[in-house]
Amino acid sequence: MRITPYQPLLLRLLHGISALLVLGAWATGFLVYDSWDRRFGGLGVTTRDRNLIDIHGTFGFFLFFVFIAFAIYSLSIGRKRLIQRESLSQLTQLGRPIWWVALQRVTNTTMLAAATLAVGSGKLQDENWLPNGELHHIAYFVHLTAWVLIILSIAAHVLMSAKVGGIPLLLSMTTLKTRSDDWLVKKIQKFARSKK
Repeated sequence: MRITPYQPLLLRLLHGISALLVLGAWATGFLVYDSWDRRFGGLGVTTRDRNLIDIHGTFGFFLFFVFIAFAIYSLSIGRKRLIQRESLSQLTQLGRPIWWVALQRVTNTTMLAAATLAVGSGKLQDENWLPNGELHHIAYFVHLTAWVLIILSIAAHVLMSAKVGGIPLLLSMTTLKTRSDDWLVKKIQKFARSKK
């Protein structure tokens, strides 16, 4: 039986908010594509509605700021969860536990890169392109590519996390429990004491 690991509160908050915003942006992005493009197929479940573009843009707007914070966290405090210098050699050890850990780090890094591509290319979009039928812009094609990479990365991220840490690892990202030695908990307590 695996013990549920403790995840820092700041990681859980940034990860959770980012995940909700990414999923919202991804879903509304599909609806926008299904409404205005459908070049590569679609479901035809929506009609052409500018409001969908606005809703998708709203998710993207909030994701931009949350993702910057999450990326800074991931590249600093959370660096050990991303690709390491020794990851390439570890990936040659097929089937061994270290191989799965290295693969999880690759998927974490890929997820971060896909989200960066999506957020970055999203900032280059013009909300009038699709209504005007301008589907040829490189930034739009990059954004579509990022949309596909996001869903593949999410699937790989969840599968690798389940393989490496099982259900306890997955649940550890959703628990509300905190520890007194958690960095963010200590900062909140210090702030609360200063206001008394």
